[in-house]
Amino acid sequence: MKGKFPIDKFRKLRTPFYYYDTELLRKTLKTINSEAGKHEGFIVHYAIKANANPKILNIICQNSLGADCVSGGEIEASIKAGFPANKIVFAGVGKSDWEIKLGLEKNILCFNVESIAELEVINDIAASMNKVASVAFRINPNVSAHTHANITTGLAENKFGIAMHDMEGAIEEAAKMKNIKFTGLHFHIGSQILDMGDFEALCNRINDLQDELEKHHIKVENINVGGGLGIDYQHPNRMPIPDFKDYFDTYAHHLRLRPWQKLHFELGRAVVAQCGTLITKTLYIKKGTAKQFAIVDAGMTDLIRPALYQAYHKIENISSEEDNDTYDVVGPICESSDVFAKAVDLNKSHRGDFMAIRSAGAYGEIMASQYNCRKLPKGYTSEEMGVES
Repeated sequence: MKGKFPIDKFRKLRTPFYYYDTELLRKTLKTINSEAGKHEGFIVHYAIKANANPKILNIICQNSLGADCVSGGEIEASIKAGFPANKIVFAGVGKSDWEIKLGLEKNILCFNVESIAELEVINDIAASMNKVASVAFRINPNVSAHTHANITTGLAENKFGIAMHDMEGAIEEAAKMKNIKFTGLHFHIGSQILDMGDFEALCNRINDLQDELEKHHIKVENINVGGGLGIDYQHPNRMPIPDFKDYFDTYAHHLRLRPWQKLHFELGRAVVAQCGTLITKTLYIKKGTAKQFAIVDAGMTDLIRPALYQAYHKIENISSEEDNDTYDVVGPICESSDVFAKAVDLNKSHRGDFMAIRSAGAYGEIMASQYNCRKLPKGYTSEEMGVES
């Protein structure tokens, strides 16, 4: 793996930091556009929450994706990166007044509304600004995704979205409001989903809901199925680009899209996760009674997923070619949960060796904190380091 990373250039930088393979990112975006482009009416938005590094956003924007935002700050970041306002959708269960005003001022494509209470506030604010807000209702389809409990979002009782049995009532309420235009339905069942059967189940549920709405002469212009497609954390080299063909084909084959409808996707992790790596340096090798620890200078402040979700990230010693030894890889934070991996086999490690924590482009840099008064990690791209394709 040494050849994949410009170690000589890494030595000039303060660790830990994020390294982004922009060649892989561009290949991923090209694949997304190619596979989605095979199907009429498929529109892809990038979920900004996965990674809002300006250099990454700029590349994604250049490749014509829209933006999926969940805060006013993400709307601002999207606009600054060049995303057209008419390709921005704004979700989130707790939109503040200033965020709603910002979306209306910028004339974004759509608000994904998650409650009647929110709808009423958007209508009032839009009226005060002499605007009409386009809205889609986020519906909980009660589809259980095969993923971590903390990132399953489509069940019936959830802080997100509107229950199915309240859907028609919400649409009827919207029709009464002068400053609201109902334009679609929004769904999102969870994240890191690898079983296409979960997406098939969502398609079947949407088909049933649409049939029911049409009995009441309600037509829906846009269907938004969120994102959720997972990546291969175990083998990032084997499958650096997710199977977008299977993903988009699943919707094309199972969702009964009407001729007038657009189908929107909000992909995040699948776009950026594999292009990002957290680079950290080994501080000490500590030998215990029954195990040994590789203590590195990155911690849960730089990549919280292992502590928060018990998430797996492949770790490689990119400085050593010696035979394997077994380590617990841990960080310097004063928390016992500050562990990246236990009993992991690595090339024999020494103080000063660089460790690469792979598949960290999504929910890595963006979730970093300054706990223990640590500095936030910087992000560098392969392009700015002069790494040739």
